[in-house]
Amino acid sequence: MKSPKRIVPKPQFKLQNILQRLLKEPILYTEFLELLNEAADTFYETPELEFELLLSNGLPLEFEGDFVYLKTIKTPIEEQTFCIVDIETNGGSAKKGYQIIELGAVKYKNGKILDKFESLVYAKEIPAYVQEVTKINLKMLEDAPRLEKVLKEFKVFLEDDVFVAHDIKFDYTFISDSFEKFHLGKLLNRKICSIDLAKRTIESEKYGLSFLKEVLNIEVDNHHRAYFDALTTAIVFEKSLSNIDSSKIKTVEDLISFSKSDNVINNHKKENK
Repeated sequence: MKSPKRIVPKPQFKLQNILQRLLKEPILYTEFLELLNEAADTFYETPELEFELLLSNGLPLEFEGDFVYLKTIKTPIEEQTFCIVDIETNGGSAKKGYQIIELGAVKYKNGKILDKFESLVYAKEIPAYVQEVTKINLKMLEDAPRLEKVLKEFKVFLEDDVFVAHDIKFDYTFISDSFEKFHLGKLLNRKICSIDLAKRTIESEKYGLSFLKEVLNIEVDNHHRAYFDALTTAIVFEKSLSNIDSSKIKTVEDLISFSKSDNVINNHKKENK
């Protein structure tokens, strides 16, 4: 007697599947709406509203005739605005009840700082070790705006810029989880980790921000304060951009792909020994 055939559940179709296709080709708008209807992780019942939500959450979508495409596929690096972000928090995860206590960011485009965002955030608790590292204490936060207000203002500031951070997984996830906590959507901005990019463009023994400051002779004070670390990251990011092969890496998506590639400087050095 044959054993019963094992039924393997079909993977759910999600928004990520649509994004993966957008990275390959534009999608006819009517088909895009049909795909949103199929996605299991949408928020609204109607695909038209879901499309507007994607835009609100920072996904850089654009129309070309009847087609929808990712702007970052066509946008040259020098024409893209990058929002370089740093946060200080009182713990490791927003989902575990911790929160942002300071948020800093700069807008960078083609060698220039266009704008900045800087705010302390009211909090009831800061562990001693966080106070020691950041020099932020509860007295400094007494009159600071509440987290929801700061997040709303930052969301407006961020727009659909490419999100850059030194250790993108922490900053991007923490801010996205914080957005969701206050029903502000979630982050869908395209993103780049400046650590990953630096590993492929800057020769260094280590890639922590404080170490790169020394290697690159960056004169920015107040390490472990959000705005100043964002500014330092912007300088590191600019150095990385100056070292890429611009004949091969032309668009923003080229840059994102390169930052995740196998072209790590220290790996090549090991192979050549």
